[in-house]
Amino acid sequence: MGRVHLNRPLVLEAPERVSDGAGGHEETWAALGTLWAEVRARTGRDRAGEGGAVSATGFRVTVRAAPLGAASRPQASQRFRDGTRILRIEAVAERDAAARFLTCFCEEEVGL
Repeated sequence: MGRVHLNRPLVLEAPERVSDGAGGHEETWAALGTLWAEVRARTGRDRAGEGGAVSATGFRVTVRAAPLGAASRPQASQRFRDGTRILRIEAVAERDAAARFLTCFCEEEVGL
């Protein structure tokens, strides 16, 4: 494993359920903080989505590790925001044996 270059600030967001006032709820996203990250593209593909064709690209996002249970520790079902880009977190694993960094396996979908 090579050196990690944390050169891009990403906003970590978590889903939040908010009452819609009619007995139901809607999902919004709450910012948990900004993490410096290294972002590397994996693979991409085209597929059919709900509103038409989408291009899906996988990314490997590396961030500094945080203790289990900490709000700054990314987890599946959360997402990273980079301006208007959204990277959905699908899985998180420790990058090295010393547990200094975490690797987040993410996916970005863009309508075609």
